[in-house]
Amino acid sequence: MATPPGLTGPPDLRADWEEIFTAHFAEIHRYIARRLSADVADDTAAEVFLAAYRGGYDPSRGAVRPWLYGIATHLIARHHRSELRKWKALGRMAEREEHSHEDATLARVAASGLTGRLAGALAGLKRRDRDVVLLHALGGLSHAEVAAALDIPAGTVASRLNRARGQLRKALGDVNPLEDNRG
Repeated sequence: MATPPGLTGPPDLRADWEEIFTAHFAEIHRYIARRLSADVADDTAAEVFLAAYRGGYDPSRGAVRPWLYGIATHLIARHHRSELRKWKALGRMAEREEHSHEDATLARVAASGLTGRLAGALAGLKRRDRDVVLLHALGGLSHAEVAAALDIPAGTVASRLNRARGQLRKALGDVNPLEDNRG
């Protein structure tokens, strides 16, 4: 595979980054596309790897995967206002009669498995709780990986996830949309 655009440096460093890029790009891209949209996923995923390359990977921080998810989550936060509008709009989508570009975007999000009620419930969470939920549910990260991605203690991940599950369950009529055995 060719070196990702913008990545230059000594041959051994380029080889390491080609390996990291090849191993993780598709997964990070999917996560971003599910959090934001396919329209911005290409650029944002590229930004993740460029930021990672520029920042330099420090093996003492742990595995590469959670580190990349952490960078992705921070970049997604830049898009937070539009993301929040999207979740809220998806929650109201059933009430809308117009067919616009925004409706088509929201329909793509709904097609990825999120219902309007869940989207509205997610919009009602604090950003920090929503990040934990979505890293766990959409990214498939364990509690330890979420902690590494967000640079927070594992106990904080557990408490945020527990709080968010309760809020989502209440908003969805006592249904737990995150019921799984990841830990």
